[in-house]
Amino acid sequence: MNLEKNIGINFPEGRDTAFHLHPYTNPTNLADAGPHIISSGEGIYVTDKDNNKFIEGMSGLWCTSLGFNEPELVEAAVKQMRELPFYHSFTGKTSNPAIDLAEKLVSIAPNNLKKAFFCNSGSEANDTAIKMVWYFQASQGRPEKKKIISRKRGYHGVTLAAASLTALPYAQDGFGLPLDFVKHTSSPHYFMDGFEGESESEFVIRIIQELEDLIKREGAETIGALIAEPVMGAGGVIIPPKGYFEALQKTLDKYSILLIADEVICGFGRTGNMWGSETYGLKPDILTCAKALSSAYLPISGILVSSEVVGGIEKLASDLGIFGHGYTYSAHPVPAAVALRTLEHMEDRFILEHVSSISPLFVERVDKLKQFNCVGHTRAVGLIGAMEFVGIPHTRKKIDPKEKFSVKAQKLIQDAGVILRSLPGDAIGFCPPLIISENQINEMFDCIETVMPILDDMAYELGGKR
Repeated sequence: MNLEKNIGINFPEGRDTAFHLHPYTNPTNLADAGPHIISSGEGIYVTDKDNNKFIEGMSGLWCTSLGFNEPELVEAAVKQMRELPFYHSFTGKTSNPAIDLAEKLVSIAPNNLKKAFFCNSGSEANDTAIKMVWYFQASQGRPEKKKIISRKRGYHGVTLAAASLTALPYAQDGFGLPLDFVKHTSSPHYFMDGFEGESESEFVIRIIQELEDLIKREGAETIGALIAEPVMGAGGVIIPPKGYFEALQKTLDKYSILLIADEVICGFGRTGNMWGSETYGLKPDILTCAKALSSAYLPISGILVSSEVVGGIEKLASDLGIFGHGYTYSAHPVPAAVALRTLEHMEDRFILEHVSSISPLFVERVDKLKQFNCVGHTRAVGLIGAMEFVGIPHTRKKIDPKEKFSVKAQKLIQDAGVILRSLPGDAIGFCPPLIISENQINEMFDCIETVMPILDDMAYELGGKR
């Protein structure tokens, strides 16, 4: 059925298929099934136009950390709209929310990060981080250090440069990407990439050696930075093995390569600390953040820069007469006001302490999913996790990718009342709002578990034997 033809453009479903080109959507499937129209939200729940209520188990797109109707954030936006609905930060201009937010972010930043620059999305932030690396290296007399290393399965956005960092086919196929300045190294996904009989520590040694071999092959004098998510989100919620980041940081330091921490998903409490960098001991030279910065109520992102890097940037900008980079909406006063209130709210309501108190239950419920035959691996930290499907129990044997098993699983779980996300590698991600309660964690996973026996049967038919 084509909804545009059969329902008509007098209905929202038909109008959507007629006029709206969706991101990350199969147009044929959309034309046949129509859009899922969400009409309202409250706490961790959203309700669609047909009055079906769902637990939003992914915080939207890993982002709505404080839930879907926090009045303090709405009030912050309305107040700022009345006072000053827009001003820019070009040519030395600014606004009070921009000043306050920059100061606040620097005050909570890890590892000597001293200044903030503002954009509108995680993609823009990572794009800007690349340009900052190039600008800094040029300021040091090393303009040839332009290559950026990212990791397979990493997700860093979808602008031309950021999508080149993103090492997932769906973000590059058809676009002629990646651009040639990006080089990819192994991801720390021990479950799928570890050799038979290889321990986690041996796995870490091997993939760090692969990184060092890549650096030597390309020439350290040509490599400006490596970018890494503390926990790899859209690539499958891949949690690094013990010792991985310590070894990675030593390797980068050895070859004078900067570290960009992509905290777009991990920042602001998701892993149990304010930053994923704190959870895993990273010492970034540049840190990018977005999503939960404003609990996704308004678009805003930030780049936090070390004193060394910002010093080089400011010196070159002074020599050239201008730092020739920025966006019309950089440090827009309304999103900045909402972001500032978001950070204050996290402190006022002890959100980090709340995450620490409930994350053991969340991790336990994720781990419990291993009881089902179709689940080959589970992983979780803080309030982010995943289950990864296999065709044969207790193996790494996958169901044929053409079957799109995790997509089918996602649909069945949604029918049971929980919105989740299918991820590469036949995985399902979990990323509920940080305000979720213990009762709601149990409610969410109880709903998921009602579907798991059906998925076991499906996996048996498609993938192998029990």
